[in-house]
Amino acid sequence: MSYDEFYVKSVVRSIPDWPEPGILFRDITPIFQDPKASRMVANAFVDRYMSMDVSHIACIDARGFLFGAIIAHELKKPLVLVRKKGKLPGETISQDYTLEYGTASVEIQKDALKSGDRVVLIDDLIATGGTALAACTLINGLGAEVVEVAALIDLPDLAGSTKIQDTGVPVHCLLAYDGL
Repeated sequence: MSYDEFYVKSVVRSIPDWPEPGILFRDITPIFQDPKASRMVANAFVDRYMSMDVSHIACIDARGFLFGAIIAHELKKPLVLVRKKGKLPGETISQDYTLEYGTASVEIQKDALKSGDRVVLIDDLIATGGTALAACTLINGLGAEVVEVAALIDLPDLAGSTKIQDTGVPVHCLLAYDGL
């Protein structure tokens, strides 16, 4: 099944003023209720990374887990979780960051990656880029390299993808939504 951008975009739901006034939330939940759309998205990512020199798939809490797990499974690669602070057992390192509507912190287990590992970082959406940049900092802090940051949705008006690319890390998104 080939990827159809217009079909997938038609499945994503836009919810105004959530989680707070002025935010137009792009809800990917309907994609998982539509097997055709979810298979298209998964296949698009798997096809992209199948022949790339990648050792691990990392994904960001929580919606990044949905695609990250599928991609890691299909590519037969280890899955690394980047979670909200306080959600991972064992020794972790953490990184604070700024969201488009607040601040937060993410962490990764210290033994999740090592020097020489090549990682694709998956999330559902790139807005200001804060979460992905924090995750890249954690991955790099363990000695691994982020080969690419990938997301289903990019919000280019918030410039997150540009901020990530300015650090030398490529970005790949399947959909883009203009406007805030």
